[in-house]
Amino acid sequence: MTHSSTPPNDSQPDAAEPVNAANTETAPPELEVQTLASCQAEVVQLQAKYSDLSDQYLRAKADTENARRRAEDEVSKARKFALESFADSLLPVVDSLEAGLAIKDTTLEQLREGSQATLRQLVSALERNKVIAINPPAGDKFDPHQHQAISVVPSEQEANTVVTVLQKGYLIAERVLRPALVTVAAAK
Repeated sequence: MTHSSTPPNDSQPDAAEPVNAANTETAPPELEVQTLASCQAEVVQLQAKYSDLSDQYLRAKADTENARRRAEDEVSKARKFALESFADSLLPVVDSLEAGLAIKDTTLEQLREGSQATLRQLVSALERNKVIAINPPAGDKFDPHQHQAISVVPSEQEANTVVTVLQKGYLIAERVLRPALVTVAAAK
């Protein structure tokens, strides 16, 4: 009995053999279309996300630039008009001095009262603008941050204390504008 056997078909891959691009001429057209459509959809999504992020970046950059410009304008205006309040509070003092000088026949007592009233106005204007006198009483401890010792004098007071104030000092917003000139008690 003759057995006829058919030779193996080389055109069809064996079931145990893996399929790869070299073994297949082309992938099924539906798979290619799905892959292409999926990639195109992803590209569209990425372009939209890029466009959105780019827009957000440009807006943030513009906001930052605007904030910087506004801050510079505010600092410029603050410098320009910093003295406006101070000058405004001194105008009544100028008015009082001019009014006092305009009076032709004044007595010494009137001149003294007018000067004291004008001095009160001036001190009040300084205090409103945070300019405070440094005038330590005798016996206060010498503070080199607020006082300048002109001389050391023998005294019955404790050493390193203020004996007399020769000239008041001034603080402006808690910063020394001018130290008080004082004499200090010497060590015994």
